[in-house]
Order: sequence, then C-alpha cells, then structure tokens
Amino acid sequence: MAKKRGEISAQLILTCLFLLVVSPAVTAFYLPGVAPRDFQMDDDLQVKVNKLSSTKTQLPYDYYFLDYCKPPAIMNSAENLGEVLHGDRIENSVYAFKMRRDETCKVGCRLKLNQESAKNFKEKIDDEYRVNMILDNLPVAVPRQRRDGSQTTYEHGFRVGYKSKDEKYFINNHLSFRVMYHKEPESDESRIVGFEVIPSSVKHEYVEWDEKNPKLKTCNENSKISSVSNTPQEVDADQFIVFTYDVTFQPSDIKWASRWDTYLLMTDDQIHWFSIINSLMIVLFLSGMIAMIMMRTLYKDISNYNQLDSQEEAQEETGWKLVHGDIFRPPVHSGLLCVYVGTGVQFFGMTLVTMIFALLGFLSPSNRGGLMTAMVLLWVFMGLFAGYSSSRLYKMFKGTEWKKITLKTAFMFPGIVFSVFFVLNAIIWGEKSSGAVPFGTMFALVLLWFGISVPLVFVGSYLGFKKPAIEDPVKTNKIPRQIPEQAWYMKPEFSILIGGILPFGAVFIELFFILTSVWLNQFYYIFGFLFIVFVILLITCAEITIVLCYFQLCSEDYHWWWRAYLTAGSSAIYLFIYSVFYFFTKLEITKFVSGILYFGYMLIVSYAFFVLTGTIGFYACFWFVRKIYSSVKID
Repeated sequence: MAKKRGEISAQLILTCLFLLVVSPAVTAFYLPGVAPRDFQMDDDLQVKVNKLSSTKTQLPYDYYFLDYCKPPAIMNSAENLGEVLHGDRIENSVYAFKMRRDETCKVGCRLKLNQESAKNFKEKIDDEYRVNMILDNLPVAVPRQRRDGSQTTYEHGFRVGYKSKDEKYFINNHLSFRVMYHKEPESDESRIVGFEVIPSSVKHEYVEWDEKNPKLKTCNENSKISSVSNTPQEVDADQFIVFTYDVTFQPSDIKWASRWDTYLLMTDDQIHWFSIINSLMIVLFLSGMIAMIMMRTLYKDISNYNQLDSQEEAQEETGWKLVHGDIFRPPVHSGLLCVYVGTGVQFFGMTLVTMIFALLGFLSPSNRGGLMTAMVLLWVFMGLFAGYSSSRLYKMFKGTEWKKITLKTAFMFPGIVFSVFFVLNAIIWGEKSSGAVPFGTMFALVLLWFGISVPLVFVGSYLGFKKPAIEDPVKTNKIPRQIPEQAWYMKPEFSILIGGILPFGAVFIELFFILTSVWLNQFYYIFGFLFIVFVILLITCAEITIVLCYFQLCSEDYHWWWRAYLTAGSSAIYLFIYSVFYFFTKLEITKFVSGILYFGYMLIVSYAFFVLTGTIGFYACFWFVRKIYSSVKID
C-alpha cells in the first residue's frame, strides 16, 4: 500500500510540473466526468469503490480496510491532488456488469471473518460508516421515500451494516443495483444516467461450496433475493459470509446532462434567497450611512474647511481635519501589516478566480477533486500579487528591508497553516485513516510552495519595490499629536468587535450550507448564490470599515491602519464561534480525535477568513482616507 501511494505521489509531482510547462500552450481541455461515454449492448461495466465515510467520526477509510471481496489485483484509479487531499481512494472491485443485461444472484466471494476483521466491521457499523461506489463517474445513491410519500430523497453511499436492539451486528452483504440508462431512439448506444443500490443482509445457505461455480439455496439465477423472507447475516468471528449482488437496467427519460440533478436536489432554495435579501438589507443600511457621511457630513466639512480664512479659525475647528498631520504616520509593526495585506490579496485573488471557474461549471461535483486542486494551484500562482502589494505598501511606509518583508509574506501564513495541517495529518495517520495525506503528496505541496509560490512572491516584491512610492496627499508632522481621551464606545476593542458582526451576518446562512456540505458529506454546487454572497461580503466589509473609520477620525484618533484591518477581520471570530455552535447542534461527532480535527480545520478556515476580510476592510479605508484628505486645502 505504501509503495502504491508513493507511486501516486510521484505521478502527482510530475503531473503538476507537466501542467506548469504545458499550460500556456493549451487552448482546449478535457475535464474528467464531463465528457459523456456511450455504451453498446453487453459492454463491460466496472464498479469502482471509493472510501468508507462517516459523519460521526469524519475519518475516511480505504474500502479494503474492511474484509470485503478483493479482485485479483487492486488498482488505484488516476487521482488528482484534490482527491488525495479530500481522502478519496478510488479502486477497482469485484462488481462487474454487462450493459443492459439484467443479472440475479451473482456471487462476489465467500470470506471467513477472523477476530480482527469481525472487530473492524463492528466498529464501522457502530460509527455508521457508509460505503461509496462509483459507476461511470456517478456515485452510488440509496433511494429513500419520504414519510408523506411526496418525494424520493437520495443518501450518498450505503451503510456497512446495522445493529439490532439486542446488540447484535448484521452486515449488508447483498447489494441490489439499479442502473438507469438513456437511449436515443435512432442509435443502439446508451448513456448511464443513474446508479442506485438497495443493500440488505442475507445469511446465504448452500449444500457444498464450490469456488468455481457456487450454488446457493437462498437464491438462483431466476429468482431475486428477498431480504424479508431471509435470515440476516450476523457479524461474528469464524463466520463465513457470502457476498452477492444483482443488477437491473432501467430505461430513463433523464438526459445525460441532467444526471447529477438527483444528487443535487435542492429542496430549500427559498432560504438562499432569504439569505441574499437579508444580506442586501445590511448592505443597503450601510450604503445609506455612507451616502449620508459622504454627501452631507463630508461635503459640508470639506466646504467649511476650504472656506476658512485664518489659521486661528482652523485651530478652533474640531474633527477629522485636525489629525491631517498624523493621518499618514506609519503604524507600529508596519512590516507585519504589509505581510498580512499581501497575504489577503493573494487569498482574494484565489477566491475570486475559483468562484469564476465554479460559476462557469468547471468545478462541479462531477469533476471530483477539481475544486481543491484549483484552489491549491491558484494560491500558488497568486503569490505574485502578494509580493507586489506587500512591497508597495512597505515602500510607502519608507521601509528599506524589502527582502525581509518578502520572506515573511512568502512564509508566514502558509507556514502557520501548513504546521496546523501537518499536526492534524499526523493525528489522522495515527488513526490509520485514508484521509491522511501521504508523504509524497506532502512533498508535492512543499514543492509547489517552495518551487513556485516563493519565487513568484519575490518577483512580485521586486516589481512592486521598483515602482515609485505612493505619495501621501498631506505632509506628516515630525512630532505626533496627542490623542484625546476616547469615549468607551470609541475604544479599539469595542469598535473592532462591533465591526465584525455585520460582515458575518451577511454570510452566515450560506455558511451553514457550506459547513453541511463539508462535514455531512453533501454536494455543494450552488456557486451562483455563493458568488452573490461573496460580493455582498466584500461590500459589507468595505462599508462597515469606512463608517467606523470616519467616526474614529472625528474623535481625533489617527491610529487607523491596524484598526481598519482588524475591524473587518474580526468577523472571523464570529465565524469560529458559529462553528462551535454548529458542532454541538448539528454534528454527532463523539470521538475526541474527530473533535480535534473539526476544530483544527475550522481554525484554519477562520484564520483565512480573517486575512481575506481584513484586507478588504484595510483597502477600503485606505482609499477613503486618501480621498478625503486630498479633497481639503491644507496650509
């Protein structure tokens, strides 16, 4: 297994390097799972098996971790970087069909459970693990009728087994597959548009076991198995278990392009519209406040300041103009601010381009692992913009050690995230889960970081530092002005915490669906809604920072640089608090290790959200301050 993973990782590294070399020359491309495949009558169909997954533990396992029927040679299907990071392990299986040829009572194999394998099966049944299979890139689904009978819903994957009231464990050893196909009338070719399974537990009976031609008393080629009339198969050491399956092919009116609709059935799209309307209300409220500040207050202020005749009158004035001599004074830890702003620009670029690709349909769930791969590669290439923006800001602060700032930009955020990820990966590795990223893939990630991202950050920094420095609209005094005593509601701690509420309020409903798709194994595909919410988030972060910055300047406090970043960035605190609430109300995680994984990953997400929103707030405030101070005449 280790050797196999090493081979996959080596392939990944070569693939990444190959992509980098050929990508400028590529004009058309093929996405796996997007091009349809046509099948003739009796064509071979091979069912592939994916990981075992559980929403209770969040630890995926390789299908063959349990003692299931194995083919003569287990082969890994081609995996991309996103699939490996997501814990997918796609392999071949003993389940094989002939296109449009119904079959009953097919025997997979007979296995004898030892103590270890019986214990593993029982543990996985306890933790409600599900088996995931794939046919023609369609994941297997278990149809479930709603109680009112109105609609059929689909569950992803089938359960390993179930536990009876008297604490006995039973395994789902018989699978009834149903393959839906769409056939055009004028041709003999057909396309697979659905893949369902109904699992059942059956204790098979036979007179004498013949390995080459097994004959069962419980079923034959002419009769289907009924789970009602048969005794279920108990999981116990030294028990023989016979794995069987049958398959039926059913014509369907569903077109190939719509075959994913059953998996993506959205029953509550109204709540997304509610989310957007709720967010728009926040935006309108903030836009109204900004319009009032800009049109009435600022316009009046600027007119008054520009009409002042004498220096004495100017000294009697109060408000934001008084701090003009200190407003562009570099903040404390200005280098660190440059690093975080550069990282935020990198994150913003990655998010925006990923969203656009997702909107165009390139990153749909059918393109397995595509979203994660795109995000990693885009993050690496956006290093150019990170270096450029951090060095431009650093030069404005009259800094000279641009190489030091560049190194911090290239290593601080990725270094912290990679360290947390490495610790979490070691924990998953200790649990023998397939979710652990193999060493070779880790090496590929480090290669992308050091080989491409870091040099690009340096190139961006060099280009940014070569450009002339951004000129301040007003001169900075040599002696800093004393800041008057601030009211309690204008203190940094209070205004920063208040500032994060509205950006979080704009996204929290959509956040619920994203968390559900990540932690409850659902497909997330409503990127149109997500893009609208993302735009609303940008506007909200910008507006709330400008409003609070204006109030701060009016109370003669000119320490706005860090406060602008932290005001919008504090929404990440609320995101993390919400993730704690989600953990205790929506998830059924009981294992301590799974809890550590959840909070570890949510910490990384919150940190990334802080960097993104903080940078948006900072640039909005930066533009606002430059705009108002370049509009007044300063003697």
